[in-house]
Amino acid sequence: MSNLEMIPELEKMFRFQWEEAQQCYVLLYPEGMVKLNGPAGEILSQVDGQRSLAQIIELLVIKYPEAEDLDKDVLAFIDDALQQHWIRGAV
Repeated sequence: MSNLEMIPELEKMFRFQWEEAQQCYVLLYPEGMVKLNGPAGEILSQVDGQRSLAQIIELLVIKYPEAEDLDKDVLAFIDDALQQHWIRGAV
């Protein structure tokens, strides 16, 4: 389970980008592509290897003040992304 001090960063084998043809964010890797839904793309767009999870959540709360339980959703996604090995985190 991730903690708020963790600084997530993309694993080296992945490249995160907006895919115009798909009209969504994707993770590209040597064997293919992961198409991300809107919230997942928004969360990963804040993952830069500099910001902590607390800072990422804070930015997203400012951007989406109407979203309920945003912190829980972000933490759940980050935990899933860690399990999928899309990202890694340092404290």
